[in-house]
Amino acid sequence: MDTDQRPLLKCPRCGGTISPDDQTCPHCGVNLGVAAVLAERLVSLVPPVHVPPGDAVAPETLVPRLGERLVSAGLITPRQLDEALDYQRKRAEEGSPICLGQALVVLGYLDRDTLDRVVTEIILQLQSALYQANARLEQEVAERTKQLQDALLRLSELQRLKANFVANVSHELRTPLTHLVGYLDLMADGTVGDLNAAQKRAVDVMQRAAQRLSRLIEDLISFALLSKGTLSIEMDVVLVDDLIAEVMETIQSSIKVKGLTFRQEIQPGLYVFADRQKIGWVLHQLLDNAVKFTPEGGEIVLRAWKARAKVYFAVEDTGIGIPKERLQVIFEPFVQLEDSATRQYGGAGLGLALVKQVLDAHDTELEIESEPGMGTKVRFALLQTGRSGEAS
Repeated sequence: MDTDQRPLLKCPRCGGTISPDDQTCPHCGVNLGVAAVLAERLVSLVPPVHVPPGDAVAPETLVPRLGERLVSAGLITPRQLDEALDYQRKRAEEGSPICLGQALVVLGYLDRDTLDRVVTEIILQLQSALYQANARLEQEVAERTKQLQDALLRLSELQRLKANFVANVSHELRTPLTHLVGYLDLMADGTVGDLNAAQKRAVDVMQRAAQRLSRLIEDLISFALLSKGTLSIEMDVVLVDDLIAEVMETIQSSIKVKGLTFRQEIQPGLYVFADRQKIGWVLHQLLDNAVKFTPEGGEIVLRAWKARAKVYFAVEDTGIGIPKERLQVIFEPFVQLEDSATRQYGGAGLGLALVKQVLDAHDTELEIESEPGMGTKVRFALLQTGRSGEAS
């Protein structure tokens, strides 16, 4: 899209017009990423609309006021009202209940025509009160709906602003990181001079750190693209055996370094209809999580099997597990299971959020079973197909 044709946004702080490429507001200088997060928290909670009570009598309080109305109108005396109430109670105790108005008529304190006229007036007042209550309710609903619509639009804009900020910063990090990785590779292979053993170990540590940073930046960029709705899925027929082999090339060294036992239980010759690259990334991410959260000496199992016209993929580990109350929040972006003060596993908390969006695009979902200290099992299914693409 041409830069001039991209939709402009508003600064969450000053309301000034900003470009999707801006990282700080050109008007007030605020950091747009931080400002978007703070503004989003404020917009997320829309306060309820408060309708102040009017002078109209609440409909439900009109019904029991028949006796008071008759007394205030001078149609009966307070003594007659008390006698009618006593008569009404006696009739109820005898099993033949009677209304207050009927009791007044039976006792001769009020004639039927006067009673009917007073009851009619009360009904009309009740109807008027109901109309007023409905009008207030409709107004409240309209105001509430408008507030929610405004909040939804504002949240959508803030989400776009955050995604733009993350994408812009991530892209800018790529260039210096590429230089660092390049020079580290030159140092590692001796192009710029020989290294002693200590220097080689230091370069090796820096290379691994640079690789982790590179993966983090790629996750941030992917998340930003997904948040802006630019995820593209290229569906094709994929041989599961080849897919697993490609994934294992990217994760085998991590399993070995961690000292974990690894098993594969893959039913051979299966084909699925999926985006090969993105599902490969999903499997890599699930295996990477299993490696990250499984202590040395633990076990990881990768399974793939056919059932009911689908191919199921599962990753099982004997790691630290996940508390039940945390099973849903782990799909939220930037959420970590560890306390920030005691974190030891690293990561930005984007992996499962991205996995969920990729699987959503494939019309499937990730199922998780886990208990603290007992490990974790994750599973998803894809549509099975034949080698030429026909449904199986």
